[in-house]
Amino acid sequence: MPYSIRAGGLERHTRDEILRIEPWGPHAIRVRAAAGVLAPAAPGALDSSPSSPHAELSIPDDGSAHLANGRLTVEADADGRLRFLHTASGRELLAEKGPYTWHRGPRARAADGRMEQSFEAYDGERLFGLGRHPHGRLDQKGCVIDLVHSDTVAAIPFLHSSRGYGLLWNNPATGRVELGSDTTRWVADAGGRIDYWVTAGDTPADIVAAYADATGHPPLLPEWASGVWQSKPHCRTQGELLAVAREFKDRGLPLSVVVCDSVHWPRMGDWRFEESEWPDPGAMVKELRDLGVKLAVSVWPTVEPGSDTYDALRSAGHLVRDAGGGLLIAPWPSRDDRQGAPTGGGSGTPMAYYDATDPGARSALWQRLSYNYLALGVGCFWLEACEPDLPSEASARAVYAAGPAAEAGCIYPLHHARAVAEGLRAAGEERPLMPVRAAWAGSQRYGAALWPGDIPATFDSLARQIRAGLNVAMSGIPWWHTDSGGFQGGDPDDPAYRELLIRWLQYGTFSPIMRLNGDREPHPVLTVHLHLRERLRPYLAELSEQAHTIGAPPMRPLFFDFPEDERAWEVDDQFMLGPDLLVAPVYVAGARSRPVYLPSGAKWLDTACGTAHEGGTTHDADAPLDRIPVFVRQGAALAALFTFTGVLPDGR
Repeated sequence: MPYSIRAGGLERHTRDEILRIEPWGPHAIRVRAAAGVLAPAAPGALDSSPSSPHAELSIPDDGSAHLANGRLTVEADADGRLRFLHTASGRELLAEKGPYTWHRGPRARAADGRMEQSFEAYDGERLFGLGRHPHGRLDQKGCVIDLVHSDTVAAIPFLHSSRGYGLLWNNPATGRVELGSDTTRWVADAGGRIDYWVTAGDTPADIVAAYADATGHPPLLPEWASGVWQSKPHCRTQGELLAVAREFKDRGLPLSVVVCDSVHWPRMGDWRFEESEWPDPGAMVKELRDLGVKLAVSVWPTVEPGSDTYDALRSAGHLVRDAGGGLLIAPWPSRDDRQGAPTGGGSGTPMAYYDATDPGARSALWQRLSYNYLALGVGCFWLEACEPDLPSEASARAVYAAGPAAEAGCIYPLHHARAVAEGLRAAGEERPLMPVRAAWAGSQRYGAALWPGDIPATFDSLARQIRAGLNVAMSGIPWWHTDSGGFQGGDPDDPAYRELLIRWLQYGTFSPIMRLNGDREPHPVLTVHLHLRERLRPYLAELSEQAHTIGAPPMRPLFFDFPEDERAWEVDDQFMLGPDLLVAPVYVAGARSRPVYLPSGAKWLDTACGTAHEGGTTHDADAPLDRIPVFVRQGAALAALFTFTGVLPDGR
């Protein structure tokens, strides 16, 4: 018989391959294949097998094999091809297919270690997730998605299908996924192994919950994190940063977090305050605390020669190596020569990178952060450029403790966040939260709060972030935030940009994390929304509980809460904030109204006037510059936040 039952799973051994199929959670199955040994310690997001008490395995006489596990059943034929079915209905959710007409099996292996895994494609299927991408689409059917991180791309290889399954490509190799009309194909550039996990769910919430069980539940959001954040690129001195917080308080504006951005250290890799411009950071932290403001500090993975840590990290082997020999080096502007935001691959000082995939390197980083920041009362760390940000030619040469970049490069940001989260937890902080510019599968367990990177300040960019944030939510990351107004460009004296800033901050008001970026005057419309955000914080605390316990993202597409409504699967420019609040951002310059689809199964109150609308209808909603269309589910307690007079309450 080609199949056997071993250690609670099915195995198939042939001359070319070992295939293992096993239950992995109550309604999920993990599949692994390799030409040789199935390495149990291969890097990935699935650390240990969850309980699957009701799994049933059988091997009929026809050479096939079957594994039923809750809602999901897999049928394996004699050639090693797998079909995944909904157990109760027998409906096919997903099936492997041969990658080429002459190829008998669904897996193709190249001599250089590249692997391809092919599945059937289905008409009408919609595909979500896969992390953060700037292509501006929610449904990614028809796209080719590169599985590689960059400034504006965070590749999270979790795919959420409208057919009722979720698939995790549990392989941190660089590569791509091709979501074609005839084939879905996953490609790993190196490593020579297949590892994927499939779950079945009757609702999107079922799938997200199973994914959280398998890859880790996010911590509860810290109470301070649901308020207003202020970040300002290159705040150069202690006095400058304190002036920002004082100005907020003097104007009666709410502020919960202020970010101490890059260039507050003497050299990259010192991971401490520079003494002349930050003479008493302990007193600074205390004053901020007295103002009710949390300090977050920027942490970069770059290590400059001559810094406090360079020699020790190099001697211990804790720096990323170059496949061509020696250390991986790339130029970055140092403190002395940086005038604006750093950009990878440009001129600057040659710098090395600490290796986040090395446990010893993570320990060394945390020791510095603990001694130089945590001891002063700083408990929030902003993990910038954590892809790590490298020129493409250098990135391909990186050799990590976890393996060469082609085999394991995508896992770097997961372990970088892990270094800080585990350090904070050991110090007694049970709710770590880290803004990150890159993430991978499982990053949510370490409190990752993803933002879109250095995006342009345009209405088109805002539109793209709406879709990107929803795909991040369907990738298991509950905490999403953006630079309100964009990052690159934007003149505060330009009326056109002021309109964009207002529209973007209105979107940010209803985002899981609300963050202002830059140095901009508090327009009265913005002020109203800052106070509205304060009033939303108890609701966000409830949503944090749901994210922590069942993985439900606070911001989610309409179909998450209304999966039976076919139209809800098509809407890509609105979102639910929890189960009761529907938000329709305005992302077109000059627009003063927009169509809003209200899902069936509920009645909806227009927060501008209190008018009730039936679900399953499209409403042409007014959108004057002082507000965007927001609807609350009739009967929800949340309606009390709104005055229904056409103006949002300021909460004072």
